[in-house]
Amino acid sequence: MRIALIAHDKKKVNMVSLCHKFKDVLKKHELYATGTTGRLVSEETGLDVICLKSGPLGGDQQVGSMIADSQLDLVIFLRDPLTSQPHEPDVSALLRLCDVKNIPLATNVTSAEIMLRAVEREEIELQKIPSSIRKAKAKLRE
Repeated sequence: MRIALIAHDKKKVNMVSLCHKFKDVLKKHELYATGTTGRLVSEETGLDVICLKSGPLGGDQQVGSMIADSQLDLVIFLRDPLTSQPHEPDVSALLRLCDVKNIPLATNVTSAEIMLRAVEREEIELQKIPSSIRKAKAKLRE
């Protein structure tokens, strides 16, 4: 399963704690994260994380692009609803894409824990895309 990890500045500590708690679950999956979040999670937990750009510098858009291209299966985005974000349009677009593509999305620690427990028990049905279609799409992007 391909999982994206994103956290606003005031939620990064929560993301690291969540990843510590579910390290045994997460280590079995392909993890992507926006810049600082990915670096912190990797350093603090030892998990392998593919780091994208920082959220405000295009990382949220990179995750959105991956969602649009069916390259992610689940998104954990710990948002800070009390702080205005300069890249709020990117955040809104990412959330909308999760709805459009039917990608499970957790925006707080409690919902993330519920989703990760479901992942652990293999209770989440993924939209299966045949590998031949994925390969064809990847070839078109080259």
